[in-house]
Amino acid sequence: MTYDLTDLQLFLQVVDQGSITQGADRSHLSLASASARIKAMEKALGAPLLIRHRRGVVPSPAGWLLVAHAREVVGQIARMRSDLARYSDGLRSTLVILANTSATETLVPSMMVDFMAGNPDIDLELEERPSHEIVAAVTDGRVELGIIADTVDSGRLERAVLRPDPLVVIVRPGHALAGRADVAFSECLGHPFVGFTEGNPLQEHLSGQTQPLGLRPRYRARLPTTEAICSAVAAGVGIAVVPAVAAARWQRAYDLRAVGLTNSWAKRNLLLCSRGWSGLSEAAAALAAHLKTP
Repeated sequence: MTYDLTDLQLFLQVVDQGSITQGADRSHLSLASASARIKAMEKALGAPLLIRHRRGVVPSPAGWLLVAHAREVVGQIARMRSDLARYSDGLRSTLVILANTSATETLVPSMMVDFMAGNPDIDLELEERPSHEIVAAVTDGRVELGIIADTVDSGRLERAVLRPDPLVVIVRPGHALAGRADVAFSECLGHPFVGFTEGNPLQEHLSGQTQPLGLRPRYRARLPTTEAICSAVAAGVGIAVVPAVAAARWQRAYDLRAVGLTNSWAKRNLLLCSRGWSGLSEAAAALAAHLKTP
């Protein structure tokens, strides 16, 4: 029985996504290639690793055992690569950090610039992901650090609060909600919305809040950036839900009103998460210390 690193990474992605199709996409493999790899793994073991059902897949008892071992192996290799990277390419190290939409727009860029200016031997790659996917990636050891909202279950990861990150509704002056100090999300659903494009982490988070209500916002436009959304709201296209910090930033350029949301899921904090601060590579430990500095 021989599994290579691609097999293990693919299997973890399939389990995290609950789907071979989505796991293949996250692993940058074709569905045919991913399916063949999973079948070959099961044939080599002589037992099923996944239980197939109409809505996707879940690990079998043997599959759960493989998940535990795969997380350790993938995590150890990621840490090894990070530690060894500083001895190659002119003693440079490249560190990947995953962050949700709010962090990528309002927190990380400026802090990354400051960090890189003070650490010329460390390169950073910032990737935007939904918080639940970041938790899975850090848990699996695919990355060392992630920035998430505290509204998701972070399991056994170690966490540090970076700053409050509440969500607000933005409207133009004169709108029916403009005079409100706060509002429940359900009260907003009678108004047209401007949202982020499909696949945006914050958009996925908002979509998950409408399902328990049995209602769906009517989106007049889906735009790629917070600035574009603020511009559309100021023009009267609709209302939108954005991080309060981002709203405050663009209120200087657009005439907008920010209304607080009373829902518990909107009262968020940004968290830095890791499998363990003591086990971080030298580069990741330096970045974590920088991010946690008030």
